[in-house]
Amino acid sequence: MEKKILIVGTGLAGLSSAVRLVNQGYKVEMVEKYHQPGGRLNQLKASGYTFDLAPTFFSMSYEFNELLRDCNIKPLFEFQELNPLYHVFFRDTKKQYQLFREPEKLAEQFNEIEPNFEQNFKNYIEGAGELFHDTIDRIVKRNFNNFYSYVWAMMHVPPKHLPKLFRTFWQELEKHFTSNEVKEILSLVAFFLGGTPFNTPAIYTLLSYTEFIHDGYHNVKGGMYNIVEGLVNYLTEKGVAFHYNTEIVGYHTNKNQQLEYLTDTQEKKWLADLFVINSDAAHFRGSVFQRTAFTEPKLDKMQWTMAPFTIYVGVEGKLDKLGQHNYFLGNNFKEYANKVYTENFETDKPYYYVNIPSKNNTDAAPADGEALFFLCPVPDLRMRPDWSNKEQFADAIINDFEEITGYQIKSKIRTLTIIAPDQWETSFNLYKGSGLGLGHSLKQIAWFRPKNHDEKFANVFYTGASTIPGTGLPMAMISAKLTVEQILKNYGSLS
Repeated sequence: MEKKILIVGTGLAGLSSAVRLVNQGYKVEMVEKYHQPGGRLNQLKASGYTFDLAPTFFSMSYEFNELLRDCNIKPLFEFQELNPLYHVFFRDTKKQYQLFREPEKLAEQFNEIEPNFEQNFKNYIEGAGELFHDTIDRIVKRNFNNFYSYVWAMMHVPPKHLPKLFRTFWQELEKHFTSNEVKEILSLVAFFLGGTPFNTPAIYTLLSYTEFIHDGYHNVKGGMYNIVEGLVNYLTEKGVAFHYNTEIVGYHTNKNQQLEYLTDTQEKKWLADLFVINSDAAHFRGSVFQRTAFTEPKLDKMQWTMAPFTIYVGVEGKLDKLGQHNYFLGNNFKEYANKVYTENFETDKPYYYVNIPSKNNTDAAPADGEALFFLCPVPDLRMRPDWSNKEQFADAIINDFEEITGYQIKSKIRTLTIIAPDQWETSFNLYKGSGLGLGHSLKQIAWFRPKNHDEKFANVFYTGASTIPGTGLPMAMISAKLTVEQILKNYGSLS
C-alpha cells in the first residue's frame, strides 16, 4: 500500500530524509519557502561570482558516505580535505596562525606563546577523543523513547566525563593551556555551534577531536552547493516533486485528530499520509500548530544560537596571502563574546570569519578576481531588532579587514550583497534570525531537545537543527537517519 510523505523544507536534513524514505518505498513530495532548495546550505550568484550562502566546510564526512552506502547510491559529490583547517589573524598583535592537523606543526605555531603546547594539546585532545567515542553512539546518534532510556544511557557513559557537564568549554581549555591566544583559537569551534565558549558546555570539546584528529574538515569540489544539487538530482530521478516559494502557515486534522493536510499562504491544501517538518522544530510547533509550550514568550526564554550578519563581495584582484578559511579576532575576546547575546553589542571592532571560495573553486570568481564571504556573529532579533544600519556595519567590517590584511578591496568591489538577521529570518523562517536554531545548553540537548516525533500527531515527524541531535551539517545527516528510524518503527518499510 502506497504511503505519501510531505516534507516541509529542503535543508540538508530534509533532503537526506527524502533519500532514505524513497529507498524505503515511500512516495515523497517536498515544499520549500525559499526560491531554491538547500535551506541554509544554499548558494548566491551575482555578477559572475558564486558564494556558499552559509555553511562552507564540515566535519564527519563519513556521515555523507553512510547515507550513500545505506541507499546504495554512487558518489554524488567529491570531498576535499582541508589542511590547514583555517587561518587566524589577530587585529592588535598582527600575529597570524595556521591551524594544521598535525600536532607537531601546531606546536611550531604556538610554542612561543605556549611552550609546552604539544604535550598540553596531547592531554587535551586525548580527553576530547575519549569523550567522543564514549558518547557518539550512546547519546548523540540515537533516539530516546522515554526519559528513563536517556538516564540509562547516561549511566553507561564513563563517570570520568561527568565534570565536563558542569564546566564551560572555556573552563576546560583553561585546565590545559595558559595562553589566551591558544584558548581563543581552540575555542572557535564553539562558535560553529552558534554559541560562545563561555556558554557552551565542556562536553562539546569533543569537537576539537573531530576537527584535528578524527576526520578533520572538508569542502566539496566545485562548491558546497554541489551537495544539494546532487541530492536533488537523485530525488528528481526517483520521482520526488519539489515546490518552491511555498510557505506552510496552517493545518487541518481529520476525525481521528491526526494531521490531514497543511495549508500554505495561498490556502492550498497539501495532503499526505505522513509529514516530516524540516522547518525549525520548535518554531513550527508554535507558529503553525499553535502549541502552548512553544508560544513566542516561551520561545524567547529558550537559548538560541547567534544570528548571522553576512556579506558577499566579489572583488577584482587576488588575495594571495590569505587562506580559504580565515578568522579575524581582536583583543577583548571574552567581552565581545558575552555582548553577542545582549543589546549592548558594538559594531565598531567586529570579530568575523572570511571564506574565499575562489581559492578552492575556480568557477567561484572570474580569473582576475576573488569571491569573499564575510560572516559576523551578532545578537538575534530579540536583542537587536533594527538592522537599518546594515550598510554602515558592513563597511566597518570591510574597513577592519583592509586594516588587518593590507588588502584595499573597497575600490575594487564589483558586487556586494548584505544579508542581515531580519532577512535571514524572513527568507528561511529562522526564529528571530537565529542562525543555527536552538542552542546547546544542558537543558536543550538529547532528551531535552524538541522531539523528532510530534507529541500530539502520530503522523508528524521533525528533522534538522532544532531537534535531535543538534546543529551542523553532520548533525543534520544524523538527524535525518534518526527521524526515518522513527517513521520505520511506526509505519515500517514499504520496499
